[in-house]
Amino acid sequence: VAKHVESDAIFVPELAKTLIEQIGFEARSNELIDAKSGVSARMSITMYENLISGATYRMLMTNQKKTSVRMTDFIAIIPAITGKVELVYEGEQEGAENVALLLLGNAIKTLFNQSFREIKKLSKPGSTDEFDKVVSWFMENSSFSLSSDLTDKEYAAILNNVIPLEEIVDMYQVLASKEDKLFLKEFLLWGLVEYNKLDKQEAKGGFQFEDRVLGSFYNN
Repeated sequence: VAKHVESDAIFVPELAKTLIEQIGFEARSNELIDAKSGVSARMSITMYENLISGATYRMLMTNQKKTSVRMTDFIAIIPAITGKVELVYEGEQEGAENVALLLLGNAIKTLFNQSFREIKKLSKPGSTDEFDKVVSWFMENSSFSLSSDLTDKEYAAILNNVIPLEEIVDMYQVLASKEDKLFLKEFLLWGLVEYNKLDKQEAKGGFQFEDRVLGSFYNN
């Protein structure tokens, strides 16, 4: 698909590029992956190609002439991981797709700590921080989904509506461009899922985010 679209039609945020690289690092150190077989350098290239193809397909489906890579596009890289790594027995038991999602999750957490800060498991009773404000927003706003059929304008409007995300990005990523900021906001949500602050479910060709209490209530 991508070869039929001009290369400058897809904006790739810097953090998205770094995330691709970080997944490779995570794969090389993960005990579920066979170290003897190694991790092919081709994996990062294939992941990037899949990411661009996924974003391009979404752009064409929404009748846009250009778009920016989103976190939701990263689901397209899963086949690139499963097809390029050899798993040890425990990894085979876990399942190739689950291992790929684990690597993505670990990479997100690593870069979350670098882009923002590490969230400590224990906090002082009664104390709240900038990330708790995001959780509170989701407790008050139960319906929040990012589907693949959103135009860039719709996608931006949904993310920009979550004011605490704006505050955190402005706090930690002062020099980020407008396009990078949008990616950072969605990345923030995925990071809070990895820290068990929010719940994420697949829904309508995308993902729905909600606070964990509400999520566990509906999923039981």
